[in-house]
Amino acid sequence: MGTHCVVRLMTSTRLSPIISTARQSSSRSGASNAKLLHITCTASSKRYKKRNAGRSSSKIPRHIMLLTPLALLLPVLGVSTAPSAPIVDLGYAKYQGTVDATTGNTLFLGMRYAAPPTGSLRWQPPQRPATVAGVQQANAQPPSCMTAGSGTSPTNPFRAQNLTTQAAAAASEDCLFLNVFTPGVSASPSGRKPVVVWIHGGGYQAGNAQPYNGEDLIREANGGMVAVAIQYRLGVFGFLPGSKVKAGGALNAGLLDQEFALRWVQEHITKFGGDPSKVTIWGESAGAGSVLQHVIAHDGQTTPPLFRAAITSSSFLPSQYNFNDPIPEALYDEVVSQTSCTSSADTLACLRGVDVATLQAANVKISTGAFFGTFIFVPVVDGIFIRQRATQALRQRKVNGNALLSVTNTLEGFNFVNQSTASTVQIPDYISQLFPNFGSPEIRKAAALYANLGTPISQAVAIMGEAIFICPTYFLLRAFGQSFKSAFAIPPSHHGDDIQYYFPSSTVSGFPAFNNTAFIGAFSGSFLDFAMSLNPNVKSDPSNITPLWNIWAAGEVEMLFNKTAAGEPVVQPIKTSSALLQRCAFWESVGALSGQ
Repeated sequence: MGTHCVVRLMTSTRLSPIISTARQSSSRSGASNAKLLHITCTASSKRYKKRNAGRSSSKIPRHIMLLTPLALLLPVLGVSTAPSAPIVDLGYAKYQGTVDATTGNTLFLGMRYAAPPTGSLRWQPPQRPATVAGVQQANAQPPSCMTAGSGTSPTNPFRAQNLTTQAAAAASEDCLFLNVFTPGVSASPSGRKPVVVWIHGGGYQAGNAQPYNGEDLIREANGGMVAVAIQYRLGVFGFLPGSKVKAGGALNAGLLDQEFALRWVQEHITKFGGDPSKVTIWGESAGAGSVLQHVIAHDGQTTPPLFRAAITSSSFLPSQYNFNDPIPEALYDEVVSQTSCTSSADTLACLRGVDVATLQAANVKISTGAFFGTFIFVPVVDGIFIRQRATQALRQRKVNGNALLSVTNTLEGFNFVNQSTASTVQIPDYISQLFPNFGSPEIRKAAALYANLGTPISQAVAIMGEAIFICPTYFLLRAFGQSFKSAFAIPPSHHGDDIQYYFPSSTVSGFPAFNNTAFIGAFSGSFLDFAMSLNPNVKSDPSNITPLWNIWAAGEVEMLFNKTAAGEPVVQPIKTSSALLQRCAFWESVGALSGQ
């Protein structure tokens, strides 16, 4: 089966802006109604499987525009092979994107969606950007927000102070930017596509939009969607807790940034060919935790609705206390102490006046002083955006959105447990460090639940993975009438191992570790099918090998994605472990103490 191409010469007024074109230079003709070479090709393959830009492939996407070898005709017709870079007017600024000559996609990188959250705007809700004149170039990745690492201490600082230092990463406090990736730019309602908004992970303390190339999602969706990747304030800059912040600023500033970006999408995404009524929010780790927060935001009554569906990859739900609980207040006091603001009559005003380097040094020192593998600057229950603990809201099914698809990895906790303590870790002590508000009864019960799950270090991995990532995912699934669950088990199946299948260009080779076309089409294809139709059973690629998905709440059946020892894909439904769900019931029962 080959590829059939049709070549037509037409005027620019008749050509859809969604399709890449070879445009005649208007400066040479002086005409506004320029002639265009329209080359449309239709291939036999149903899904474009090329995984790396610039690599050859016999599989060509349907309706893609080919410029070679037919591009040899262009000099004869007097046209240029370089498509013009589109300009989008956002009201406060005009941004010119860039066209990927290999894929035909249009990229708008580093567009500002909020004012710089600096000076008096530290720990304030995000504000609309100031108006700027001229055309801004959206062709480079934005600076990341200020970041810090996870905890490295063998003990929890709220049981015993033990703070260490680490070099700060280069970044900027002025970081509220986003990237938009589109197969074209159209204001035509009939041509609007579903939208995926990606929220990066990093424990609410690290990460940025740069590694997440939305072209990967567009490719897997066969050009059927628009992708957005956002940034938000992190660490102390985004999640400073305490009653002083409540009184004089904004708690959960990082989450408010995300919500502001989602409102930006509602206002502007039509200018990029997206449909604001078909938005899916998707994140991994703290990005998935952020999705969870938006699901329960405003007690499930966010108005107007900002998304219709949610996808979580490893939902991260750490201890999320009330903003004025002892631990958040102690954390605020520690920041004040680290920045020499203790003697100030208005400590929050003092913190706003602290130079960014000093505040970042405190950010890093306090963050790395946390218990090993934990993150200390995280969301709190603020009474406005987050009105109650997540487990409470989900139990009451107070959720935004209509449908959910979630995935967890087998060994979610491995990366967050100090493997050098394999011969010394004591499970009761580990539990007490992970959840400092637990008393003896909770510690004993938790230890008993995991006593038969292998060696002590394996038990610690299971506790971390289930309490923080896996069980919160099941709480989410239960809250939705239409929810689907997948289990990623490609060895070693650690936290984050699934990202390379959604974003293969993030790898050195441009391909995921298990580079099996059928598996990739089934796994990542299911996520994109869900985003486009709210149902992974509605397959855009008939060759997708995934069997029928079950609604999880109807029978607790999920979809396993694994491989055989011989390297063949395994994609099949499995029953969720009843023992696992029993352990999850325990974690839900102690949510008032764990902060979940």
